[in-house]
Amino acid sequence: MSRGKVLCTICARGGSKGVKNKNIKLLNGKPLIAYTIEQAIASKLFEHIVISTDSDDIAKISQQYGAEMFFKRSSDMASDTAGKLDAIRDVFKKSEEHYSEKFDYLIDLDATSPLRNINDITTAFNQFIDNDNSNLITAMPSRRSPYFNLVEVDENGSVSLSKSVGEDIVRRQDTPKSYDMNASIYIWKRDAILEQHSLFLESTGLYVMPEERSIDIDSELDYKIVELLMKERID
Repeated sequence: MSRGKVLCTICARGGSKGVKNKNIKLLNGKPLIAYTIEQAIASKLFEHIVISTDSDDIAKISQQYGAEMFFKRSSDMASDTAGKLDAIRDVFKKSEEHYSEKFDYLIDLDATSPLRNINDITTAFNQFIDNDNSNLITAMPSRRSPYFNLVEVDENGSVSLSKSVGEDIVRRQDTPKSYDMNASIYIWKRDAILEQHSLFLESTGLYVMPEERSIDIDSELDYKIVELLMKERID
């Protein structure tokens, strides 16, 4: 499959709960969102890198680092209950209208996953193209298995394993492989992002990243861990 026009979106609303103003909070001297913008630029994959935000501060800082912004996200799309897939589809449609062109592919990069590297972006896209996927998500090998040490409690208070293969598994090494989504990179074909309303399709691809590049900042603890890992890279 030939490569076509690729749009990059970065969705970053202002009302973060776990870490106040996390998308522009300084991380080793640089706003968090800047890492993702710089990775997108360095990948040289994109026609445009577009920010979707409801925050004037995020918009200003994002543009300073080279991203584009031509609309302010609506309050409906920026609420706590709004789905991210809807927000991504919204900025994709608005970008096609604004630039008066159709994009063949969409890559959304999460601003709270700064430990990914440029190779992750380009390799994930190459894998997506080679496998002719409709969309692609990224994940890391899970530390816990739903077949071995993840449990559920039903309405009667009964505890059971989250998943079963019909027989007892006594070693975690014998369980089917499972992965934790790391919310780092999402890729879609144009028709998939416009027409499908689920993240999991018949031909969804999976790009596996190591744990040390898979932390999604959602709390102050995540922030501190990422800061330490970045300092180790520098040292």
